[in-house]
Amino acid sequence: MTQEDAHAPVNFWGEHPAMEAEYYAALGAEGESSYFTTPDDAGARRLFTRSWRPAAGGGVSARPRALVFMVHGYGNDISWTFQATAVFLARSGFACFAADLPGHGRSHGLQAFVPDLEVAVADLLAFFRSVRRREEHAGLPCFLFGESMGGAICLLIHLRTPPEEWAGAVLVAPMCRISDRIRPRWPVPEILTLVSRFAPTLPIVPTADLIEKSVKVPAKRLIAARNPMRYNGRPRLGTVMELLRATDELGARLGEVTIPFLVVHGSADEVTDPAVSRALYEAAASKDKTIKMYDGMLHSMLFGEPEENIERVRGDILAWLSERCTPAATS
Repeated sequence: MTQEDAHAPVNFWGEHPAMEAEYYAALGAEGESSYFTTPDDAGARRLFTRSWRPAAGGGVSARPRALVFMVHGYGNDISWTFQATAVFLARSGFACFAADLPGHGRSHGLQAFVPDLEVAVADLLAFFRSVRRREEHAGLPCFLFGESMGGAICLLIHLRTPPEEWAGAVLVAPMCRISDRIRPRWPVPEILTLVSRFAPTLPIVPTADLIEKSVKVPAKRLIAARNPMRYNGRPRLGTVMELLRATDELGARLGEVTIPFLVVHGSADEVTDPAVSRALYEAAASKDKTIKMYDGMLHSMLFGEPEENIERVRGDILAWLSERCTPAATS
């Protein structure tokens, strides 16, 4: 352990406040965590979940304006920097809910191994619906929110549920199709498919440093790297092949997307292709669709950018959500 590591903050926001609850309270929010056991006859699975809501008092009604169901991206989890956006939305009057995906954070499974996104979609949907059924949430609009791979999962949820179930979706640099400019060329996919049948957990897929390519501010790269739940190995073969399969399906079904959505993407993103977000916007059958491109921004738009850029993206997301739900109530 280096001297720098020995003195590294134990929280992504720094040393103070020391407790998570104090951090939430300082920003006008409350939060809690628990485990959700999936109702699966083939074998129950445990997802680590978090929720964030407006702090009691402070002029904000105890009843939230809407529910926002959030999905993180590959290699991320809901207990580190991902929380910052949820806390922002909570202090703005929204109740937010999220779960670590299988193989991520504190949820079940081998780290960074996602062999079946259909199972992940079913598990998340079971958790989200359990939240919706709570009496205190009756009648509230429900939104999906996904970053990167989480954006793809949100679209898969939409395509597998009745259209009236969701009031809309916010897609942040979504991985809804693998760009042709970075997709492996023949015969690499065929070879990887063959090998993955026998050794799907092998961490052998070469990739660039995602933090370096995603996070613009150098000091924030250090914070991202200190995530205690972060996976530092190469992507596992089975995970990569499943992402290729799922994004191939999404790419072929963009015209079936009917949910109202906002897609935000940085023009300098080298992890997911801004052109694919444009393709989603152009192909989607949604009558209510908005796209916002941010010049020069990288993949981590809601953490890795300078604060003024983050505030700009947050403001656009908040405005879009606010226009599609009830006004903020005051006490």
